[in-house]
Amino acid sequence: MIGIYGGTFNPVHYGHLRTANEVKALFGLDDLRLLPCYQPAHRDCPQVSAAMRLKMLSLAVCEFPELSIDKRELERQGISYMVDTLASLRKENTNTPLILFIGLDAFQGLQGWQRWQNLFDYAHIVVMTRPHFEQEKLAEFYLNRLVNNRQSLKDHSNGKIYFQQVMAVDISATLIREKCLNNESLSDLLPENVIKYIQTQHLYRV
Repeated sequence: MIGIYGGTFNPVHYGHLRTANEVKALFGLDDLRLLPCYQPAHRDCPQVSAAMRLKMLSLAVCEFPELSIDKRELERQGISYMVDTLASLRKENTNTPLILFIGLDAFQGLQGWQRWQNLFDYAHIVVMTRPHFEQEKLAEFYLNRLVNNRQSLKDHSNGKIYFQQVMAVDISATLIREKCLNNESLSDLLPENVIKYIQTQHLYRV
């Protein structure tokens, strides 16, 4: 199985990295790909260039070599639509189960995504939840695809949805950017080589 974990990674931090590492182990994935977005569809384009965000991601995976990077959205440029990305991945991996990992906030806004229903034509979706999460009543579209055993995802190449609790990591890219702006310590929030790159390049100072 191949897992996809997308985001702007502006910047990448331990919240991303530890969660990605956790779900890779939980689901027994052959590969977990961090997928940096070129330009998100529902928010402003990141103020840090795609090349710099990719550089920080590359530095970060030196500490997490079990993770990999998929650059297709950066190479495609323009607005990044996940449905197009999953379609291209499916062409390359005809019968391999693909899992798109998203957070609860993303799931709650999923119906605003481009051709959102078609996401299930190419991949499973795993919604990553935090401790004490209580699942609300799901729409029939989801209920028909819901599975209660993550191992069952291996039996299908796509089309299912599963809710997986992950450890809470109270770090956000917004917090890191605010700390940079205020010249505060970033220690323990992201890998040291990424911190050095941010400082050397004077990122997030305005």
